Formats: sequence, structure tokens, C-alpha cells
Amino acid sequence: MREIEAIRSLLPLLKHYRWTIPVVVSLWIASSILEGFGISLLIPFLQSFEPTATQTANANALIRFLNQLFGHWPMQQRMIMIPLCIFGCILLKNGLTYGNTVLQSWVNTRIGDRLRSRTFRQFLSVSDRYLESHDYSQLSNLLGTETWNTSRAIAMLFNLVANACTVFVFVVMLQLIAWQLTLLVGLVIGLVSLGIQFVTRSAKRLGQQAIDANTDLAARMWEGLSGMRVIRAFGREPYEQERFDRASRQVQRTFMKLDRVSAAITPLYEVLSALVLLSILAIALLQNQASLPTLLTFLFILYRLQPQVQQFETARVGLLSWSSSVREMTAFLDCSDKPYIRSGSLPVPGLQQGISFQHVAFQYNPHDPPALQDITVEIPRGQTTAFVGPSGAGKSTLINLICRFYEPTEGVIYVDDRPLQTLNLVDWRNQIAIVSQDVYVFNASVRENIAYGRLDATEAEIIEAARLANADEFIRQLPQGYNTRVGDRGIRLSGGQRQRIALARAIVRDPEILILDEATNALDSISEHLIQDALNTLSQNRTVIAIAHRLSTIEHADQIIVLEHGRVVEHGTPERLLQCKGLFAHLYALQNGTAQKRASPTEHQPL
Repeated sequence: MREIEAIRSLLPLLKHYRWTIPVVVSLWIASSILEGFGISLLIPFLQSFEPTATQTANANALIRFLNQLFGHWPMQQRMIMIPLCIFGCILLKNGLTYGNTVLQSWVNTRIGDRLRSRTFRQFLSVSDRYLESHDYSQLSNLLGTETWNTSRAIAMLFNLVANACTVFVFVVMLQLIAWQLTLLVGLVIGLVSLGIQFVTRSAKRLGQQAIDANTDLAARMWEGLSGMRVIRAFGREPYEQERFDRASRQVQRTFMKLDRVSAAITPLYEVLSALVLLSILAIALLQNQASLPTLLTFLFILYRLQPQVQQFETARVGLLSWSSSVREMTAFLDCSDKPYIRSGSLPVPGLQQGISFQHVAFQYNPHDPPALQDITVEIPRGQTTAFVGPSGAGKSTLINLICRFYEPTEGVIYVDDRPLQTLNLVDWRNQIAIVSQDVYVFNASVRENIAYGRLDATEAEIIEAARLANADEFIRQLPQGYNTRVGDRGIRLSGGQRQRIALARAIVRDPEILILDEATNALDSISEHLIQDALNTLSQNRTVIAIAHRLSTIEHADQIIVLEHGRVVEHGTPERLLQCKGLFAHLYALQNGTAQKRASPTEHQPL
């Protein structure tokens, strides 16, 4: 059954709280027994108004037991004690219900918190290869929407258990009062349930459609906000508005269908149950009017049972509608089918000799051509090594391998004669700071963005890092100085200001290895000059790995490695490579020649 599959998919999420299931079941059974027993006391209470001879006539075991409980009480005291007992049952029942509801809420909120945390930890743990193979709108929908839907599914599971316990107890009470009527009622309610299941069988399919619609809407929101300037520059506001409206309408239509399915349960049960109750009442009274107290109690329990069955069906449909979200979450949290960058165990006290690539190859996807082929190079400690080459030559891929964002497809990367994979990943990355062209600045204060390089940095160290990055002056001119929030991705700052904050973040880290990934390529001349001065200061006595398109970044490099089509084609000092008249000399002449004419788009030709 689909319900069993949905429940089975939820059980792994409850593994730390499995003890709550028997507790919840016990509390709901106890509260249901109290409610059922309290309602049953109406029988001896109503019989108190009848002649004594009719109290035990044709009485079953339950009715005889109830009469014996109060048989030794005088009639007047009996009329007081029975209502007090009923009230006591109601009081205890609601106390247990409240405690159970609080327990379920505690478990559900804890599981929701744990689920969100596990989802975000999975984002942080899986390799870049996995993240790049999925749309960010799909991933953000997982964290922002599907975690909540899964929490709702867990709440529905608890409701299902609670209603099932109540239905079970009430059915037992009905059988003890009048088993023939119970069989008849059970048959009719079973037919009603089958009708409800027929009406609501599309809930699971609609749940999957809801996930797809939410994912599409998240994509429209993500792309609309991220690409706002491109949208405005090309005058595509009507086009994007139409795409967003289409996705929004699809969400509206899908959830409207889900709501229609859920809303059908209540009126169907109300109408059909009323028909059942009235029919049973008429038939029973026509057959035996003397059993009126028993019949009224039976009908009252049946009346209390009806909303429980209705809520059971609502919870069942809700569980089915959210089951697709549960499957999405459990599939994402499954660690067996995803690539991870596993940490080694060896500590990294610091770089002693250098980094060595030995016959390294890398391929992003099995069907794509190799990004790197048979790379064997040395990056000595304390020197500046520059990688140059045309776009797509593999320069950024080398950086990704050094940072262990990816693992080599073939070959080994050594750090001081130890394979990089055997080193503790956190220790290794603590040795590295990256300053790239694509600067990411968090929506936080300037101080927090700089301190991100080293979270325990003092105020004096943050200010000194900003001063060395030529950022202190403009930071102090901001409205709140170092406490100024810079907006999403640093939108309130210029490109050069963002770059200098990123550089201050690298300086405060005090790294052993500094990676410059086209750090000044997209800047104007003034910003480039300021940042280049800061980079020259930061690069002293460090191992610097630079990717550059501009000659000013690498003219003082100790060695230059030229890449083309994923292979090393030249290697040496700038002077030696210029004398070789190879690819580097050609690129150098190309850029230098255009620079002599005037500043033009070809100024950014790759080195």
C-alpha cells in the first residue's frame, strides 16, 4: 500500500526518536479509553431515570459492570457521582491529550531542526561535482520548502497514529455495547472510506506535481533576482514577468487541486455519517424502544468516532500528498550514491618543500574531453608560480585540485612528499587563502566579511588587514564604518571595494599559500594599482599560485607554467619563455602590441 511506503520512508528520520512512537500510542490509547469510559457512564446515568426492572434487562457484560460500579449508591447520590466521574474522565483525558500534543510538537520541531541541519550539512559535504550537476533552484527548494513539507508529513504521521488509536478504542467500546450494530456500522463506514479513497487517490500524484511547480517557481525567483541587471539592460521585464506569472499560476493550480482533494473529505463524511447515524437510530428504536439509554450512548460514541475517522482520512491523504517531499529529502540525505571529498588523517603543520603534480589528469564528466592530461609540475615553497594559457586550458581546474574541490581522475598530488588525499582536509585548507575575480561578499557587516578569513581575529588585526589591502580609507567613509552592512553579494560596494575587502579577508587569514585567480582582471586601472600593491605586500615570504590574464600580475613570477588544451606546453622563467618564441611569447606579444595602440577590448587577451 502507498500509505505503508510513505510511513516506511519516514521511519529513518525518526530513528533518534523511535521511543516516542510507543509513548504516543500509549498516551492516546489511555486518553481514548478515558473518553470512551466517560461516555459509557451515560448508560447507568440514563438508566437511573428508568424503572429498576429495565436496568439489567438484556444487559451485556459491560452494562452489568457499569451498573455494579454504582449499584450500592442511593439514587440521589448516584445522580451526582456519575456526572462527577464523567467530568473526571474528561479532565484526565484532556490532560493526557495536552501532554501528548506537546510531546508530538517537541519531537516534530526537533526533527525539523535536525532535518534542516542535516540538509545544510549535506550541502557542505558533497563535492562540487554533485552541486554543479544540479540546479541551485532545486537545491534551494529542498532546503527552503521540502524540509518543511517533510516536517508536515511527520506531523501527519503522528496524527494518523493518534486517530488510529482513538478509532481502535472506540470500536472496541461500541462492540462491548452492541456488537451487532457495530458490525453494521463498520460495514457502512468501510464503504464510506473506500469511497473517500477513490476520491482522494490522486493526492500522491498531486504532491509530486507540487514539488515540480515549487522548484520551477524557485528557479524563476532565483534567476529573476540574480539577473536583474541583465533583465533591465535588455528590456526583458515583460518576458520575465510572464515567465514568473506562469510558474506562479502553476503553483496556484496544483495546490488548489490538492486543497480540493483534502476539502472533499469533510463534507463527504459529514453527509454520509449523518445518514448512517439517523438510519441506525430509526431502525433500533423501531425494534426495541426499551434500550434507549444504551442506544443513545452507542450513538454518542459513534458521533465522537466519526470525526476521528474523518481526521484519520485527512491525515492519510496529507501523508500521501507529502510523501513525494519525503522521498526527495531521504534521497538527498542518502550518502551512498553521492561523491564526497573525504578528509585524510595526517595533520598539516605547514608547507615545508612544495606541491608536486605527478601525471595528474582530470575529467569533469565521463563523456567530456579531459580538462587536464598528464600534468607533472613542481610548485616550490616560498616562490611565485604563475599559470597562463588560453581560456579552457585547465588553469582553474588546477586550482580546484589544489584546494581539493575535486579529486584527480588519474595521478597523485603530493604535499611535501605526502599524497594530498592523506592530509586532514580542514588543516590543509587552513593553509590556503584565495583571492579571485569572482568575489563573494556576504550580506553582513564589513567587519564580519573581513573576519571570515579568521573568525578569532581581533579588532586591531581586522583594521590592519584592511589597511594593508588599501581598504581602510574607504571603509571609514561608509555610513557605519566597519559596521556597515554591504548588502547581498556586496551590492552596495563597487567592484574594486569588494575586491579589497576580499583581499583583507585573505590577509587576516595569514595563509601559507596564497592563490590569486585572475584577482585584478575585471578592475579599472586605479583599483588594479591599489590591489596590486597590496598583493605585492601580501606575497612576500609566501607560496603564491597565480592565474593571470594581465602581465602586471606575473611579471615578477619565479616560474611560469603555460597550459594549452589541458597539457603543459612550456615551463620556465618569464625571460626564458620569451626567448623560446613559443605560446607564451606569442600571447605576450599579442597583449603587448595591443597595449601600445590604446586601451581596447583586446587588452584582456589571455596570457
